[in-house]
Amino acid sequence: MKIGIIDYGMGNTGSVTAALRGLGAEPLLTASENLLDECAALILPGVGAFSPAMERLKQLGLDAAIRRWADKERKPLLGLCLGMQLMAGDSTEGHACRGLGLIEGHVVRLAPAHGLPVPHVGWNEVHADSGSDLFHDIPPGSHFFFDHSYHIVLSSSDINCATFDYGGAWLAAFQRGNVFGVQFHPEKSQHVGTTLLKNFLRYASAVSVNSYEHA
Repeated sequence: MKIGIIDYGMGNTGSVTAALRGLGAEPLLTASENLLDECAALILPGVGAFSPAMERLKQLGLDAAIRRWADKERKPLLGLCLGMQLMAGDSTEGHACRGLGLIEGHVVRLAPAHGLPVPHVGWNEVHADSGSDLFHDIPPGSHFFFDHSYHIVLSSSDINCATFDYGGAWLAAFQRGNVFGVQFHPEKSQHVGTTLLKNFLRYASAVSVNSYEHA
């Protein structure tokens, strides 16, 4: 199964590519929307700041392509760390900037209690809602690796999600239909991260088979 990895110069693409290959997938690293149709699913990685990332996606014409993929074609999409934040409506990082608008929410700076440092870097427990496709076979309270200073505040309460505690409860992951996002780095989260990526591939495979049968 071919999985597209959006290559816009701001993602941890090497580790993501290696993780997918280890699971038997065929990763396609691309910055061309013309190659997206070859893929069963897309992954939007991200490391860095929100505004430059959105500018780069716009320069490549990938912002519209990602929106079309997720909302019109309703194909599986997974955002990792900054890639997840880019799915929100806007961000206050640096200067106010519009995001992809795939979910109703805003990106704001972490403000943990008890004087905890920002950025939040290291392993932390994640607690997912029941029925989450991403967290199938992952024990509650499993630890994932985080590295971020900003987070998404959702505007809607009907999105299946997961949280972590860091001087307050924050959004760790979400699912809105075919659109998924995780604030942590599954490609750096050892066994549980591998399981989460495997679950995304399983979801993508099921969607692909269903689409073929109804074509």
